[in-house]
Amino acid sequence: MRGETGSRTRARRGVTIGALGVALLLGVTGTGLAVPPPPPNPSDSEINSSKAEANAKAGDVGRLTNQLAQAESKLSQLNDEVELKMEEANKARVDADTAQDAAAQADREARSARTESDAAQAAIDQARADLDKFAAASFQQGSTVGSVSAYLTADSPKELLGRAQLLDAVGGSRLNALDAMKRAQTEKANKDATARKKLEIAQERKREAEAAKHEADNAQSAAQHAQDTQATQNVLLEADKANVEKQLFEAQQKVNGLQGQRQRYEDWKAQKAREDEERARQAALAAAKPSEGGGGRPSGRPVQSAPAGASVEAVVQRALSQLGLPYAWGGGNTSGPTRGIRDGGTADRYGDYMKIGFDCSGLMIFAFAGVRALPHYSGYQYDAGRKVPLSQMRRGDMLFWGGSARGIHHVAMYLGNGQMVEAPQSGLRVRIAPVRYGGIMPYATRLIG
Repeated sequence: MRGETGSRTRARRGVTIGALGVALLLGVTGTGLAVPPPPPNPSDSEINSSKAEANAKAGDVGRLTNQLAQAESKLSQLNDEVELKMEEANKARVDADTAQDAAAQADREARSARTESDAAQAAIDQARADLDKFAAASFQQGSTVGSVSAYLTADSPKELLGRAQLLDAVGGSRLNALDAMKRAQTEKANKDATARKKLEIAQERKREAEAAKHEADNAQSAAQHAQDTQATQNVLLEADKANVEKQLFEAQQKVNGLQGQRQRYEDWKAQKAREDEERARQAALAAAKPSEGGGGRPSGRPVQSAPAGASVEAVVQRALSQLGLPYAWGGGNTSGPTRGIRDGGTADRYGDYMKIGFDCSGLMIFAFAGVRALPHYSGYQYDAGRKVPLSQMRRGDMLFWGGSARGIHHVAMYLGNGQMVEAPQSGLRVRIAPVRYGGIMPYATRLIG
């Protein structure tokens, strides 16, 4: 009997020690209430420092936003300048072509006038030679045509007068013809001079037009270079702004995290105080009623509910279960991936209508199936739940991209730690990617919690 009693005593002692170990492991008090370890309690200086960092980043974002606005305004002005220079270059090309045509016409006119002037001079030279030949013949031949003998051999004064009139008429006509040809030559020479002057003017205008064209082309090239340089600077500014926005978000997340830790610590203190009160009350009751002890477990122990994030995790896991499936525009429903549809553009070029997969909003429909029915349009999904600032976004929230001008055009699910899951675009697959802050909407949409 003694051995049996000793065995029972040792057994009870083992149970007691085991129970105590479990109680210590689980952090259970004598009243049966859980006593979680205290969460981190950041100091006021840590919180204030993180707030100062976030404010500094916000100032950087504001500064970069202002710089980017000025850069975009300058780029717009440069675009206008390029267009103006292009039109001026077009005008210079037209003027150069016109001047070229005018110079060619003036050159033709000058050559024609020179040819006429040369012909007139040749005719005058021929007439002068004929006149000289006539005079010489008159003296040598003694004919009635023009020699002095025509006067001496006349039979009567009347015949002498007739011969003199005839000789005068013949010589006069020759001289008149010579004068007319000289006048013609003078006119032709004047035309020739005028044509040469016109040619000189036309060639000068041609040179000026070509110089203007060269200058306009250079101005256009310089304007285009300035535009390209500014566009490159804008891209760099955009990248800097996106990077600082990410840093701002991280700084805000740090502030929120520290403030959240402080709040959880305050909640823990309040819970601990309530538990201390409950322990004191239970101890007082036990002291007042010692006969009612018995080591039984208290009946009022609360039953712990399922973790608040369980449904969120289920949604996240549904989305992650589709990693690697192809993007298909119009694809996806509550049951899973479906065949894409035609869009008459980009999706058709990638053959989305022949693929089984998801588009961005279709992936959200599948992920939240059983939680909430979502329309197959990211713009409507944005308004399907509670809006929360990006600084407070958490796992399972939907993130959106777009703006008032173009509307929302993309949706993804936040996973935490700056990561998201998305069906990105035609030609790609469902993937995990870093959150992109360029063009992101200022609020996340929360469907759970």
